[in-house]
Amino acid sequence: MLVFPYDAGATSSSVVFGTFQVIMSFWGINKPGWNSCRNWISLITGLWFVLFPFVYSLTDGVLWFSIILGLMTVLFSLWSLNSKSKLKAVS
Repeated sequence: MLVFPYDAGATSSSVVFGTFQVIMSFWGINKPGWNSCRNWISLITGLWFVLFPFVYSLTDGVLWFSIILGLMTVLFSLWSLNSKSKLKAVS
């Protein structure tokens, strides 16, 4: 588990938003389009992870890891929001 020993707020925020992000991302995978609130929530959590290291003054690897994770989430969320077709099961 990721722990920031110098900031308990950063640890709890990371765990809460990370868990919420994973749940919303998987829950929204079959709900593409601009009307999917799950993909909007995933987009917002991705933006949070881009801002997260600056809010908590994190440095080094944590800074870049959080920014890259957040940007990947934002890009995939935008891709899902722009998608018009649902995933089809392969038989």
